[in-house]
Amino acid sequence: MRIDILTIFPEMFESPFNHSIIKRAKEKNIVDIQIHNIRDYSKNKHKRVDDYAFSGGAGMVMMIQPISDCIEELKAQRDYDEIIFMTPDGELFKQNLANEISTYKNIIILCGHYKGIDERIREQYITREISIGDYVLSGGELPAAVLCDSIIRIIPGVLNDETSALSDSFQNNLLSPPVYTRPRVYNGIAVPDILLSGDDKKIDNWKFEKSIERTKNRRPDLLKDND
Repeated sequence: MRIDILTIFPEMFESPFNHSIIKRAKEKNIVDIQIHNIRDYSKNKHKRVDDYAFSGGAGMVMMIQPISDCIEELKAQRDYDEIIFMTPDGELFKQNLANEISTYKNIIILCGHYKGIDERIREQYITREISIGDYVLSGGELPAAVLCDSIIRIIPGVLNDETSALSDSFQNNLLSPPVYTRPRVYNGIAVPDILLSGDDKKIDNWKFEKSIERTKNRRPDLLKDND
């Protein structure tokens, strides 16, 4: 998978993309992440990428020209499955959407800033708008990093044990069951005996029951989605 990210703060991606799972995915050549500084495409002598909004109002708006030129240059090089804009008023990002995007070959992610981007970009180029929650951040860089992490980790070959991602919370609209590790007893609290029984069928049933129980207690809305 190739991911092209358009941003005015490319340095914000240096840390999250150079550690842990994403770093390993890059080293395995499973994913190619390219960061593009929108300012490099500005025709303004000061590399300005924002301007006042028509009709007034607080906040600056990202200009159409630098973003358009960057997208056009990328589209001339390859076809893209999606051109994604990270925005609070997009569709809510959930696991099923992460699963879908992880199967794509090429995507562009546009990170907005200031008051937003010129609406004509959204109308002419954006194929999908995604929100990571009902709240507002300073820009789209952190949401873009969240999106990348969530889709990259489920691409085949990224995790050492590919079944690990299949047992994550939300994969079946259920939260994950409790997990335990050594020591068997700590401060008088023991690991459930069923997990040490060696009976795979009983263990699977226990995990499923605990997933349902945890989902009922913490996220009953997920069970409604299964109806």
